[in-house]
Amino acid sequence: MVALEQRDIGGSQTNVYILKIVDTGLKIMVPTVNAGSVGLRELITSKQVKEVYAILKSRDIPRDTQTWNRRYREYMEKIKTGSVFEIAEVLRDLSVLRATKDLSFGERKMLETARGLMVKELAIAKGVPEDKISAEIDAIFSQAAA
Repeated sequence: MVALEQRDIGGSQTNVYILKIVDTGLKIMVPTVNAGSVGLRELITSKQVKEVYAILKSRDIPRDTQTWNRRYREYMEKIKTGSVFEIAEVLRDLSVLRATKDLSFGERKMLETARGLMVKELAIAKGVPEDKISAEIDAIFSQAAA
């Protein structure tokens, strides 16, 4: 968040968060009353960081019997929730699945999306560079493939 300001929207004064998108530098305004409905949430805590790593390291995942398009829809719904835990599950499931079969184009893009979101959130939450988090995630899944 860059700032919390009061703006005139539709003739009434409204408190808004001014946010800067990390990737693009684009600034957006979100009315504070809409923050929850658009998926805005606080950065995860150190305890939640540990929970995310536990999800990524877990290999207790259901056996895959779904078609790729059904899997894709299910994973897309999880990503849309904005929950770091749901995104961690998508990253884990697709990374483990990739070790046993070829992913569809859509699944590969989704894996990249989930990984990017996870790397950014963990890097900011832990206060470390993204490449360190990326290397940690690579290590988690290279152990799984071995």
